[in-house]
Amino acid sequence: MFENDQDDHTEQTRRRRRPLGWLRNSFLTGIVVIAPIGLTVWLIWTVVGWIDGFVLPFVPNAYHPETVLRQIFGEDTQVNIRGVGVVFFLIFTVLVGWIAKGLIGRSLLSWGEGLVDRMPVVRSIYSGVKQLAETVFAQSETSFDRACLVEYPRKGMWAVAFVSTATKGEIDRRIPRDEPLISVFLPTTPNPTSGFLLFVPREDVIFLDMGIEDAAKLVISAGLVYPNEKNPAGPPIVAEPLHEPPAE
Repeated sequence: MFENDQDDHTEQTRRRRRPLGWLRNSFLTGIVVIAPIGLTVWLIWTVVGWIDGFVLPFVPNAYHPETVLRQIFGEDTQVNIRGVGVVFFLIFTVLVGWIAKGLIGRSLLSWGEGLVDRMPVVRSIYSGVKQLAETVFAQSETSFDRACLVEYPRKGMWAVAFVSTATKGEIDRRIPRDEPLISVFLPTTPNPTSGFLLFVPREDVIFLDMGIEDAAKLVISAGLVYPNEKNPAGPPIVAEPLHEPPAE
C-alpha cells in the first residue's frame, strides 16, 4: 500500500516536471540556434561601425550619405547608414593596390621603405606589421600542409598540430638528429592563433586524413566537435559526454 502511494507521488512529480523540462529544452535549443546568428551579426555590425568611424573622418563632408540625403529630402532628414566607410575603404584599397603594381607605385614604395629604414623605432614596427600582413593576406601557396598528431607535452599524450614546412637552415643543422625534421605548429585551445612551434622528427608524426578546417574546429571546440568521416560534406559530429562508470 505504501509502495503504491510512493509510486503515485513519483509519477505526479514527473508529470509536473515535464512542462518545465520541455521549456528548458526548448530554451536551450533556441539559444543554440540564435547565439551563432546573433554573434555573427553583432560582430559584422561592430566591425563595419568601427571601419566607418575610422574612414569617414577622412572623407569630405559633401560625400557623406547624410549630407546627400539632406540635400535631396531636406535638412530635417536624420539617417544613419552603416557600411559607407567600408565601401570607401575597399575602393581606396583597390586603388592603392593597383597603383602599387605599376612601375611608379613600386618606385614610390621602395623610396618610402628606404625612408622608414632610417628610423630606428618606426623601422621595427613597420617591418613587423608588414611581415604579419604578408603572412595573413598575401596571395601565395604558403600555408599549413596538413593536420597531424604529435606527442606533447610528454610521451603517451597526443595533441593536434599543423604541418608547416620541412625544417631548413640552421635549425636543421643544429639539431643533433639523423632523421629528417618537420616544423609543426601546435595551437592552443580554444584560441588557435597562439601556440608553439615544434621541430619534430618525421617518424614521430602521425598524419591525419581530416582537413585543416576540420582539425581547427576540433581544437577550437576543445574536442567537442569531430569531423564526419562517413560524410565529409555533412555536419560535424558532436562528441557525447563521457560518463563515469557506476561505482560498485
